[in-house]
Amino acid sequence: MGDWGLKNRLARMIKPSTGRSVMLAVDHGYFMGPTHRLEKPRETIGPLLPYCDAIALTRGVLRTSLDATSETPVILRVSGGASVLNEDLSNEDLTTSLEEALRLNASAVALSVFIGSKHEHQSLVNLAKLVDEGERYGMPVLAITAVGKELEKRDARYLSLACRISAELGAHVVKTYYCDGFEKVVEGCPVPIVVAGGPKFKTDREALELVRSSIELGAVGVDMGRNIWQSEHPVSMIRAVRAVVHENATVDQAVSLLESSKLPARKTPGSAET
Repeated sequence: MGDWGLKNRLARMIKPSTGRSVMLAVDHGYFMGPTHRLEKPRETIGPLLPYCDAIALTRGVLRTSLDATSETPVILRVSGGASVLNEDLSNEDLTTSLEEALRLNASAVALSVFIGSKHEHQSLVNLAKLVDEGERYGMPVLAITAVGKELEKRDARYLSLACRISAELGAHVVKTYYCDGFEKVVEGCPVPIVVAGGPKFKTDREALELVRSSIELGAVGVDMGRNIWQSEHPVSMIRAVRAVVHENATVDQAVSLLESSKLPARKTPGSAET
């Protein structure tokens, strides 16, 4: 079967036993620089690797901060070209070739699409081109429905549009945000959806509530970063997230697991928050 490789790569990330996935996002630095508690990627990533089904990162961090002996599937970020210093984050292009993704043994490639932005057209054409290349070599494409700095766009109508367009252009998985009426977003998207964690919640419970609601309403998992590694107890937090995603734990059960498995709180790095 010609698409065996593509299906195999997807099965590495989305576990066939549950049909779900806990993805760990550590690709923030490609436009945010040394994000708080991701200043030293290797130190942040190491303890969390055993508990994620896939890790999303750039080739720079992959080469420097992940041992080649790692068995965790890699979702390689291949778009970029703008930074937080620029008011318009949508001016992205493809920054890593598919050949490089294959050389690095990635299980998927990921890029952002900016629906409704000044650079909507180029981001969507980039997605279509990436899908074409990916199909040629059996490489799944994860489309991320980015909203730049316009957080108010995260409503069901907008996200339904963005997810559907991404799926129509051939994305194999779509990463988007949770919102009121999220079930409508899922219903309108014919490929699996994973939910972004977004900025750090005030409490771990709030983050776990987001995970539970996302799963209940049809997401196949989460691609979470700051709400895991900016937690005071990141390993306990990712274990609690796994319990919700793979074991259908309730929020109360997940919080109990989190509380009972907490390791001593880590020391806060001396560097300033970004």
